[in-house]
This record gives sequence, structure tokens and C-alpha cells, in this order.
Amino acid sequence: MRGMGNMQGMMKQMQKMQKKMAEAQEELGEKRIEGTAGGGMVKVIVSGHKEVLEVQIDEEVVDPDDIEMLQDLVLAATNEALKQAEELSSQTMGQFTKGLNLPGF
Repeated sequence: MRGMGNMQGMMKQMQKMQKKMAEAQEELGEKRIEGTAGGGMVKVIVSGHKEVLEVQIDEEVVDPDDIEMLQDLVLAATNEALKQAEELSSQTMGQFTKGLNLPGF
């Protein structure tokens, strides 16, 4: 019967960890991460859940004769923001999976 107490304790610990993970995920979603390109002329803001929230384009960078440059700047700013969001997510959620080899974490 001694093993049942250990199992219950372990289940309580798992429930605690699940709650903390859910809280961390929620906090992550509230974070706003900014990526920029063209010296800050293009800004993309994403959430910690890697959703694009906002795109800001400085009027000076809009050239109807060079749409490709604008597209490249938007792409670069978006990729930078998403990369930062991924790093933040890994740091935040990684604390729960240290030492565990869990796919998707």
C-alpha cells in the first residue's frame, strides 16, 4: 500500500506542473515581441503564441516602383519577430521539460 501514497503524491505534482504550464502559456500569449527591418522603418509585432498582431510601415519606405524591397522588409521583420517569439517560448516552456525528451516541447 505504500506505493499508492507515492503515486498520489506524484499525481499531485503533475497537476501542479500542468497548472503552472497553463499559466506560463497564458502569460506567453500576452507578451508582445517586435521585429524590425530597414532601420526600424518596418515593424512587425507578434504575440508569444507567434500570432502577427500588428504591422507598421513607415511612409518613407513605400515606393510603388520597388514593391519587392517593401516585401523583403516585411518578411525580414516578421521572421525576426517570430524568431524572438520562438526563443521566448523555448525559454519559458523549457523550464518545465528540462531533462525530459518530450516531442513538441
